[in-house]
Order: sequence, then C-alpha cells, then structure tokens
Amino acid sequence: MIGRVPWDVSLASLLLAFAASTVIAVLYTATYQGIGYLRGFVQALALAGVVSAVVMLAIGDDIARGLGMLGALTLIRFRATLKDTRDLIFVFASLGVGVACGVQAYSVAIVGLAAFSGAVVFLRVSRFGTRQRFDTLLRFRAGSAIEIDQQVQTVLDKHCHDVSLIDVRAAGTFEQEFAYHLTLSRAGSEVAIIRDLEGVNGVSDATIFKQDATLEM
Repeated sequence: MIGRVPWDVSLASLLLAFAASTVIAVLYTATYQGIGYLRGFVQALALAGVVSAVVMLAIGDDIARGLGMLGALTLIRFRATLKDTRDLIFVFASLGVGVACGVQAYSVAIVGLAAFSGAVVFLRVSRFGTRQRFDTLLRFRAGSAIEIDQQVQTVLDKHCHDVSLIDVRAAGTFEQEFAYHLTLSRAGSEVAIIRDLEGVNGVSDATIFKQDATLEM
C-alpha cells in the first residue's frame, strides 16, 4: 500500500493519469499554431498529470500531510515563463486530470478529459475568436503627379476593404515615400497589390509588412 491506498489502486491511478495527460499533450501538439514550439513543454504536459496524481495519493485525507506538502512546494522556484495563456490552460488541464486520478475520481477524469478535448477541437475547427481583418502596412515611393495618385488609389480600392494614409515624407527632389495602413478584402492579396503597384509608371520600392500571424489565428 502507498499510505492507505492499495498498490493496485495506486498503479491504476498513475497509469490513467499518465494516459490522460499524454492525450492532452498530443492534443496540444496537434492544435498548436505559431512559432516557438517546445518539445520540453509537451513532455512536461505528459508528466504533470503523473506528478499531481502522486501528490494526491500521498496526501490522501491527511491534513498534516497536505500542510507538509504545501510547505515543501513553497521551497521550489519555477523559472519557466509561459508566453501564451493557452499554454497555461493546458497545464491546468493536465494537472486537473492528475488530481482526479489521484483521488480515485476516475469518471471525473475521463469525462473531464473528453469535455476538454472536445472543446479544444471545436475551437480549433470553428476558428473561434478569429478577426478576419488581414491588416498590413504598405510603403512605396512615387512621384507627386495626380495621375499616379489616381492609379495608386484604383489599385488599393481593388484589393482593400479599407485604406488609410498614415505617413508621407520627401524621398528626393521629385519623389515622396507613402505609408498606408490597409485592411485587405481577402487574405493573400499582398502579391497582387505589389504586382499592380509596380505596374504603375512612377511607383517604386513597394513593400508590404504583415501583421504578426501568431497574434490572431
């Protein structure tokens, strides 16, 4: 027995905790977007459930053990910083199923894991929370002729839902540098905008800066 918990119950609790937290880790990997993927963090998710289950098995119903465990944990300094609040939710999910397994609430662990997995898949498939704005910053050089301004405006109106001139500065004797904030009508229009602007006589050095894709998925 571990404390007052039989060996077979303890083993079942730990195995289920590891299986459940591994499912959460796999789910995190399958739905991860952006840059900065860390293999170590995924492995930590798979192990977190086992650790929390061990803690709950060790504490059991003993208040003194619980206070002792709390005192021991205060000595640990966690230096890792989670860059995304979504990562924190996955950590809590792994710890949560581990706690449920540690107190032998197996039905809670299984149902909770299923509910969490279903919610994650739904949010990933439905793209919940996405803002379809496609914001970009456009810079280019052009002469000050009215004909050039009209042709540039025609190109921007063709590809953009909203156009805002945010900066104009001198770039030589007969040229100016323009900066526009654009809200594209559809994703993937950047190449077409550059191509059409380069086709306007008097326009040069057209460059588009895209919004960080990890901020809005």
